Amino acid sequence: MANRHLARSIVMQTLFEWDMTGRKIDMLSDALNYNIQEFGPGLDDGEFMIHLTKSIAAKQKVLDKIIEKAAPEWPVDKISAVDRNVLRIGLYELLFGNYDDVPPKVAINEAIEIAKKYGGENSGRFVNGVLGAVYREMGEPGKDMVPPPKKARAVPINIQELPIEKKAGAVVYARDNDGELFFAMVHDVFGYWTLAKGSVESGETEEDAVVREVKEETNLDIVVKEKIGENEYIAHHPQKGKIRKQVHYFLTESAYTPVSLESDSGGLDDARWFSVDDITTLTMYEDVTQLIAEAIQKLIT
Repeated sequence: MANRHLARSIVMQTLFEWDMTGRKIDMLSDALNYNIQEFGPGLDDGEFMIHLTKSIAAKQKVLDKIIEKAAPEWPVDKISAVDRNVLRIGLYELLFGNYDDVPPKVAINEAIEIAKKYGGENSGRFVNGVLGAVYREMGEPGKDMVPPPKKARAVPINIQELPIEKKAGAVVYARDNDGELFFAMVHDVFGYWTLAKGSVESGETEEDAVVREVKEETNLDIVVKEKIGENEYIAHHPQKGKIRKQVHYFLTESAYTPVSLESDSGGLDDARWFSVDDITTLTMYEDVTQLIAEAIQKLIT
């Protein structure tokens, strides 16, 4: 996934949260920083995301009026939150963006692709229709422009010199009364089923942190059985800059009790139990798939 495409996806996630929590301007920076750390490790488009997010929020009323004119049969508050914020991103870049940096057709195509990925079945067509109508009303500016050349690859950094931030995650399993095996998964707004995880706080062990995080995210009480893996990646910290994030994963057991997503679980929108058969059909990140497969092998052999 290209950097700018991922950057726009993170902006959409941030605007989605902002939109769904009363559009409080003072929460934008924290939400964006969190989403960059969680979903854009190593991404170097921080200034682009900050500018795009804050500019769209500042012009939200203007952008919404344009949406109403372009799609009069769809009141803005009746449009899905994903589609609404994808349209805001596309319209902002189409109307107020720098065409040398992002040609109009690129802005439209990017919005369509994000809508297809994160919206509903008809989101891509809907976003295409609204942005296409606005583009034609503008007289199709820059229709012969081509995308700018890709920037040169950044100079490699010395990973060993970066500060380390530890996180802990859990493969949570349970058995029902018949002995059938289930796994508790959480769903992020980018469409992936993943594992509950969070930062290791000062004074905590990784095991303590994973017990707390699972409780906070899913309301499940767990017992740590063993460490099952770890992952490391480069992320951007708002104060420290680039950092090494080390995620330690544990195999943990819970009673087969109802799982419920806590209301303040940023970046997540669902939590459920899945049987072994069902879990194989889920869309998951590659590292999560590997951890689940290893857990299944340990638990059924």
